[in-house]
Amino acid sequence: MSLPPGSASSRRPKSVLVCHAESDVNRDGIARWLGSFSDLAGIIEIEENATHALTRVRHEVKRIGPLRFLDVLAFRLYYVACLARRDTVWTQRELAALADRYPDVPPATAVLRTSDPNSPEAQAFVQRLAPDFMLARCKRLLKERIFALPRCGTFVLHPGICPEYRNAHGAFWALANNDLGRVGLTLLKIDKGVDTGPVYGYYTYDVDEVRESHIVIMTRVVFENLERIQRKLLEIHAGNAEALDTSGRASAVWGQPWLTSYLRWKWNARRRQHARALARIS
Repeated sequence: MSLPPGSASSRRPKSVLVCHAESDVNRDGIARWLGSFSDLAGIIEIEENATHALTRVRHEVKRIGPLRFLDVLAFRLYYVACLARRDTVWTQRELAALADRYPDVPPATAVLRTSDPNSPEAQAFVQRLAPDFMLARCKRLLKERIFALPRCGTFVLHPGICPEYRNAHGAFWALANNDLGRVGLTLLKIDKGVDTGPVYGYYTYDVDEVRESHIVIMTRVVFENLERIQRKLLEIHAGNAEALDTSGRASAVWGQPWLTSYLRWKWNARRRQHARALARIS
């Protein structure tokens, strides 16, 4: 049956991206990709400040306790000293490759810079643009009066398999727990909970857990699956996608990486690599 001209599913969807202003991966790479298959009507750029960072610190300390938070700080220092430079080089190379694949963000795309994506200004911005869907690539939780505005809803590309690895750094914790079958990404629709909304797809790739950092893994799983995610978003826009059944599965909330867990993960990863090498020889 042919669709009536002008119906929502017979045209390109209209989209809005929510991301942090300093995130090149999202503000450049993901924005280009969104603009290639949808009409990217607007971008909400979140400008972080010290208050936001302090709020997240307080929340994490309350969740895991002050002693374990020292483990979080130790990992941050280790990452900056030993991993950040290499990851930056990798990211810039991948963004250059995306720039070759996808066109620039359309000049007509409206941009709202704000410190609060739940502000009245942000709400009015989304209402004025009236997108079919919104993609949230940010650390901030959106309120229902924001995420419910798009016709099809607001979606996230969560770096972890839900519901087992909700909240922050799900792929890292799957690796740290030797849960290798759940290292990936979840496309889900935002609801009032934390990564508890309807799931529309799981995505992964052939992870190199010895050589790749957790940042590379959670970024690469997005870049490697852009075409598949695009198809699913278009199916959702056309009304042809059904949410997956996740009932009866374990659900857990995770947080920032710990240095002790990172070192244990890498130790186990090298042991697995060594065992595979011996198996090939024998």
